[in-house]
This record gives sequence, structure tokens and C-alpha cells, in this order.
Amino acid sequence: MRVRVGVALLLILAVLAAIQYFRPIPAVAATALLPSADVVQGATPALPWPARGSAAVGVSGLGFIASSGNEQAIPAASVTKVMTALVALKDKPLLKGEAGPTITMTDTDVRAYQADLQGGQSVVKVESGESLTEFQALQGMLIPSANNLAETVARWDAGSIEAFVSRMNDRATAMRLTHTKFADTSGASPASVSTPSDLLTLGMAAMQDPVFAQIVGQAQAELPVAGTVYNVNGVLGQSGIVGIKTGSGLNTGANYLFAASLTVDNHEILIYGCLMGQPSLPIAFSNAKALIAAMSPALHVRRVVARNQSVATYTAPWGNATDLVSQVDVDLAEWPGMVVRQRLNARSLALDQPLPAGAREGSMHVVLGDYDLDVPLVTSDPMYPPGRLWRLTRLTF
Repeated sequence: MRVRVGVALLLILAVLAAIQYFRPIPAVAATALLPSADVVQGATPALPWPARGSAAVGVSGLGFIASSGNEQAIPAASVTKVMTALVALKDKPLLKGEAGPTITMTDTDVRAYQADLQGGQSVVKVESGESLTEFQALQGMLIPSANNLAETVARWDAGSIEAFVSRMNDRATAMRLTHTKFADTSGASPASVSTPSDLLTLGMAAMQDPVFAQIVGQAQAELPVAGTVYNVNGVLGQSGIVGIKTGSGLNTGANYLFAASLTVDNHEILIYGCLMGQPSLPIAFSNAKALIAAMSPALHVRRVVARNQSVATYTAPWGNATDLVSQVDVDLAEWPGMVVRQRLNARSLALDQPLPAGAREGSMHVVLGDYDLDVPLVTSDPMYPPGRLWRLTRLTF
């Protein structure tokens, strides 16, 4: 009898041991080592907003930073041509160094030139039969700000000015320029309206196109009939200014959308700004320089995450552990008071087989202003399934 009891007890113990041994291995979750939010240190500078009109500023990568707070939609004037160029380059893209297809001037183009000239608008002379490349047409539209070439580009690209303006407004809607409406391609119409914040967004998008950035950074250009034409951006090259577009001639005052290249903590970044409703272009230029000078000392580029930095860790109940480390350096332009947000996206590990070092197991999502990055993470050390002794003696369920 005792033997039978002993055998039964052994069988029960064997069954319990088997159940214990073959129970599922618990998944190992990652624990973040970085804070979910981090405020950028430093004092926010008091920016010298213009006494008249309104303004907004931003930084490449970060996007919008601040505005004068009194924005209202007013005529954009020739800054409208930034959207004209952006739409044309989307429809007929150019690589840097390419001249692009040829546009042959027709009697319609000549009549448009003559009408705009009679109306006192900014023009570039054209002749019937003259050939301009797409690049030259964009130069003439953006550098001396030729209204007639904005119309020529529109007809060539979309078949009619009306169809092209519709594309401009569609693009504005897609870019969420909620206070912007285009009525023409040149900005001669006072019904083409926008705000500094909207035009700031437009300018930052346009400067992402290398051909656009190249053209607006040129002091002059050579055209077949018009000859040498000069950039109406009178402060190009001053205070780091590399573009973008002026707008004047309407009774609401002068506008200036600008970009300036600065070296900040050994990184080149672009400061953007837009002033609208200024008393004159010289005053707009002066106010732009003042904004650049005030912004520069407050800007910094910080390494938010370093390559091989531990940003999370896995620790298994059986004692095995590994960190998740960044595969890249993440350097971001920063403005005081903004918040860096970090969120760990890493799967839980079901370690039924060894996991090698260097395995991609997740990412760290980093957001700061317009920065929206997923930083790839890999394991720093191998991880192994639990041993037999732990499987048999574990108390966790």
C-alpha cells in the first residue's frame, strides 16, 4: 500500500514538474530610460515685432515658432509667386542643374507683357517666338518678379490661368493654409490674400525644392531677350539671407518672406520669417534683419539622442538583461520653452529562443515642433531563454 502511495505521489510530482516546466515563458516588456517630456532650457527672447503690420518666424525642422499675434489676411502681392513656382515645379519637376523643357513665347505672352507694362506692373520683356527654358521662366518670375512670366508659366503648365489658380488653391488647402486664397498667379490681384504664418509655411515648403532655393538665392540672371535681370530682394546675402520673395505695389504695404542661413553649434540651419503690411520694402528689410539678429542667440542644436545611447532596457525574471540603444545620433534645432516629447515603441519579447545583440526591437518616437522622428533601437547584448532550474523553480505566473 505504501509503495502504491509513493508511486502515485511521484507521478503527481512528475506531472506538476512537467506543468511547471512547460508553462509559457512570460513576455519581457521594455522599460523606457528617457523622460516622456523634456522642456528646452533657456530664456525666450523678446522678438522685435514690427510697429506696423504683422509678422511670423520659424526655423527649419522646428517649423513655426512665434508670431506678432495680430495677423489678418491681406494681399500677398508678389509673394504669391512662391506658390506659383511650387505648383509648377511639382507638375514639371526639375533636378538641380537641369534647364527643363522649352517654353516658346506666343502673341498671347507678348500681349500679356504689354498689358502688364501699361498697368505699371513688374514685367520682363518677351518677344513672340522667343524660347525660354522652364528654369529661365522661373528665374524671370522670381528674380525680377515678372508678373507676365507668372502668367506664361501658368498657361504653359495647366493650359489656362484659371486652371492653374485652381491648382494653387488646392495646394494651399492640402498645406492647411487656412487664411490663404489665390485669385491670380502673380499677386497683382488684391484678392490673392494670406497671413505671415501661412506664407511662412509656404516658404519653408518651397525651400525644400533645391531648384527653387537655387533661383531665389541668385542675385541676377541672363534671359534671351530681357538680358540681365536683377533680384528685387535687396538684402540678399546680408545677415545670412538666402531668399525668398518680396511683394509690394498694393496699398496694403510691402511684404517680405525671407530665409537666412546661420551656423548654430556647428550646424547650418535656416531661419524663416515673413513680414506683411510694412510701410516700405526698405523697412521690411530692416525689420527682417532685426528679427534674425534677435533669434540667433536663442537658437541651439542639441544632441537629443546619441548613437549607442541606452534609451530602454529589457530585464527578464530569470536575471538576463539587455538595453535598447539608438542606432543614430539625433541632433535637433531647439527654441527655449518648446517641449521634446519621447515615446518608446518596443515589442515585448517572448524568449523561446536566443535573441542576438544588434537585433532591431523597436524605436523611440521623438517629436519637437515639426520634427517627427522614429529613432531605430537595437539590443546591446544577447538575451537567452530561461534555464531548466528557473523553469522548475519559478514562482511567477
